[in-house]
Amino acid sequence: QVQLVESGGGLVQAGGSLRLSCAASGRVYTIGAMGWYRQAPGKQREFVATITSSVTTNYADSVKGRFTISRDNVKSTVYLQMNSLKHEDTAVYYCHARRSVLVGPTYDYWGQGTQVTVSS
Repeated sequence: QVQLVESGGGLVQAGGSLRLSCAASGRVYTIGAMGWYRQAPGKQREFVATITSSVTTNYADSVKGRFTISRDNVKSTVYLQMNSLKHEDTAVYYCHARRSVLVGPTYDYWGQGTQVTVSS
């Protein structure tokens, strides 16, 4: 099993920045891609960004050019640098990790979520 713990959320003014971190523990060697999703009140959870084990990144159109995802495999941690934050970025942000296909069937792990609130 893999456990994911997020940190770094909080309250920020529009135009500001925040950096989210997600530390993985447990069988971290089984992890392939890692990423971030978010869920705003009354809305479905949506994709934000992902980074593969080979450091290929992908972003939702709504955050391209503003958010940057990175990972430190030594620390088993993934980061989300969020700049130029907008009110519509307000949501609970969830860390996600997917088990590598090299070690078994697809399986998704989720963190408990961290609140990001952007005041307008």
